[in-house]
Amino acid sequence: MNIRRLPGLLALPVLAVLLAGCGIRSTEVPTDFGPAPSRVRCSLADPGRATQGGAGVPVQVFLLCGSSLVAVDRAVPVPDGAAGAERRVLVAQGLLDQLAQSPSAAEKEAGYTTDVRGGVTVSGPGADDPDDALRLSAAPGSLTSYALAQVVCTLSDSAATEGDGSVVLGGPGTQPPRRYACTSGVRSRPGSNEPPSSEVTDG
Repeated sequence: MNIRRLPGLLALPVLAVLLAGCGIRSTEVPTDFGPAPSRVRCSLADPGRATQGGAGVPVQVFLLCGSSLVAVDRAVPVPDGAAGAERRVLVAQGLLDQLAQSPSAAEKEAGYTTDVRGGVTVSGPGADDPDDALRLSAAPGSLTSYALAQVVCTLSDSAATEGDGSVVLGGPGTQPPRRYACTSGVRSRPGSNEPPSSEVTDG
């Protein structure tokens, strides 16, 4: 073996280490994570505009966005001269109809959805019900937790009720109506927190 070649041979490992330190090191971990996930904005470009419903009484309905309920501006038609119990029922029906409508293109783009299905009608109180009770054509207990939260929170903060954060709802049968409340927990997690209800004692 030629002794004079040893320094050159010893320099090869050092040179390899230096070269490895330059540039980008290889890795077995994939670096292509694909496009960034889209974020649900839950806000509209023009929140002051009633997106659906046209002319009528300005109202707000609660739609689902992400895991929460978010208020959206709408309008419901109410005939001139309607007052008292008649007006309350007309407003309540208009709100239910708005909830059942498919969100507009802008609302869908912002991430809004609804779990309320069409065909549900509302009427005034039965003979033994409190004056502020509303009777639905579908029993409240038959609605999904999301739909019930949307209905309760929308009606409880409208001209269809007393505006105290609750609404007295019953179904089509003779079962006594119950008072449902729209709480912060219901608004933030409607799928996990159903609107709390209690018996109605005032007739």
